[in-house]
Amino acid sequence: MLVLLPPSEGKAASGRGTPLKPESLSLPGLGAARAAVLDELVELCAGDEVKAREVLGLSEGLRGEVAKNTELRTAGTRPAGEIYTGVLYDALDLATLDTAARQRAARSLLVFSGLWGAVRVTDRIPSYRCSMGVKLPGLGALGAHWRGPMAEVMPEAAGSGLVLDLRSSAYAAAWKPKGEVAGRTASVRVLHAPTRKVVSHFNKATKGRIVRALLGAGAAPRTPAQLVEALRDLGYAVEAQAPARAGTAWSLDVLVDEIH
Repeated sequence: MLVLLPPSEGKAASGRGTPLKPESLSLPGLGAARAAVLDELVELCAGDEVKAREVLGLSEGLRGEVAKNTELRTAGTRPAGEIYTGVLYDALDLATLDTAARQRAARSLLVFSGLWGAVRVTDRIPSYRCSMGVKLPGLGALGAHWRGPMAEVMPEAAGSGLVLDLRSSAYAAAWKPKGEVAGRTASVRVLHAPTRKVVSHFNKATKGRIVRALLGAGAAPRTPAQLVEALRDLGYAVEAQAPARAGTAWSLDVLVDEIH
């Protein structure tokens, strides 16, 4: 099972680990595209701060995020699973998983990123600020920048098993499963059962809990239909819609009564 996650806007400090080694990151086929974003982002943030904040969509109160981006090549690094914080990652709480579940997380979790394309939770990265919705002056929209490289590497990364897609729409734009891979992909949204509406905070937290539960249980569904059964076994109410045509993903709605 491969689980596709969005990153978090908030991130932990870079830490005191060794500086970034781009060649050590997973999915080496993304190396050239990563270098292009890294180069332009560092140059942008080392120049006109006001312009950098405008491009990155940051308020004046977040000017420190611009300064942080200027040091991406020299800052310390930490595993991506420690860098990403926020609601989903708080609920996932990787640090408190048992050893077997952490090993499963290392193999199966892939975090999409405007800067890195996608990384595994064990990849060492510095803290940064660059969402997938950013449009860099030179490279243009990052979602479009990543589509070609992702199309090359993601089918191999997906392997032959289930792809559980928990990304938000901005990050889903970087890679859309096609063909045979799409047929074993399940895109999940979380709905507040009484209103059948998506509530952002609640949606993220529940997705984190779902991943944690699957990892902790050692669940290994290989198809979307098996995923539905695994989630129901874990106590979730799930409504599934099989693809209407070949080459499209399954749609799963997880219904939860309480918002917390």
